Parts: sequence; structure tokens; C-alpha cells
Amino acid sequence: MTSTLGKPPREIEIVGNLSNLPASARGPRNLVWWGNIGFMLIEGTGFALAAAAYLYLMTQSSEWPAGGAQPPGLFWSGLFTAGMLLSQLPNLWVLRCARNKNVAGTRIGTLAMSVIPLLLMAARAMEFRHLGVAWYDSAYGSAVWLLLVLHTTHLITEWGETVVIGTWLLTHEVGDDQFADVEDNSNYWTFVVLCWLPVYALVYWAPRAA
Repeated sequence: MTSTLGKPPREIEIVGNLSNLPASARGPRNLVWWGNIGFMLIEGTGFALAAAAYLYLMTQSSEWPAGGAQPPGLFWSGLFTAGMLLSQLPNLWVLRCARNKNVAGTRIGTLAMSVIPLLLMAARAMEFRHLGVAWYDSAYGSAVWLLLVLHTTHLITEWGETVVIGTWLLTHEVGDDQFADVEDNSNYWTFVVLCWLPVYALVYWAPRAA
């Protein structure tokens, strides 16, 4: 084997200069943004499959709710739905702050969005208590609980992510990457809100229209 020691180094050919590229990006130029969209598509498909199971059972039953169950109560579900819709006000505000690179507003808005889901989860807990059916009572009960547990899982997951982002914002310097993270998180919260609306219609109003 011939040694290359002592030979002069080869000349390096520069094929491109990347020094002018930005160090970070947001929106469709950010790979994480596309990953977030992918999560929404996958999880939206999960909601669609659960809704399809509910509708299939509904069309195959002579009465709905099946098994003589009463339609779920409207008070706590209505309170929860109103809270979800109102949560979009601070959510869109923090999104705007992140896009404008407003550090103080982004920190305050993310902190608010870390507290709001806790209030919503308290309403959701009461909602479960007034469904009027257990998950093991019938296929109807299983379908109802599947839809609500699926949405509650997303609610808790999004709250946990917001807490992590908020903690980072309060303990570290905020840069472009963090603003992009807040923007993606805000978009995902909008997804959670929008997914709830058809679930709410199916669980609470479809039995009353049947």
C-alpha cells in the first residue's frame, strides 16, 4: 500500500457558496412545519376513522342512542366548546406575536395557552361524568368514549408541548427557531379546536336529530 504522507494536499474545488442562506426559517420553508402538517393529516385520519365507526353503528341501529341510553348532557359540553372557540383569541394573538418576533408577547401568550387547557380539561372531566353511558355498556357507549378520549389525548398532548415551549421561552434566549416552534404549536392548537367541532356535533347533536 502506497503511503500518501508527505504529498501536498489536493486543491479544494468550491462548487457553491451557502454562506448567504438563513440560519433558520419558518412556515413552509421549515422542515418542522411540514412535519407538523403531516401529524395533523395522520391524526385527522384517526378522527375520521373514529367518526366513521360511530356513524356506521348509528346507521345499523334501530334507535340512537342504542340500548335505551339518553343523549349526553349539553351544559358541560357546551361550556367546553365555548371555551375551545374562545381559546382561539389568545392563540391567534400569540401566533401574531411569534410572526412579528415580539418576545414579551410570545412569552405571555404561551404562558396563557399553558393555563387555558387546564380549565378546559376540568370542563372535560365534568363532561365525561354527564355522558349518560359507560364505555362498556354498549357499542354506542364505546364509540362515544372513543371519540372523547381521542380528543382528550390530543388536548393533553398539546398542553404538555405548550408547557415545554413556554418553559424554554422563559429560561432561554428567544430566537428565530423558538418563534417558529411557537407558530407550529399555535397551528396545532387550531387543529385540535377544529377537530372538536364535528366530534361535538356527532356526540351531542346527532342523537337528538336521529
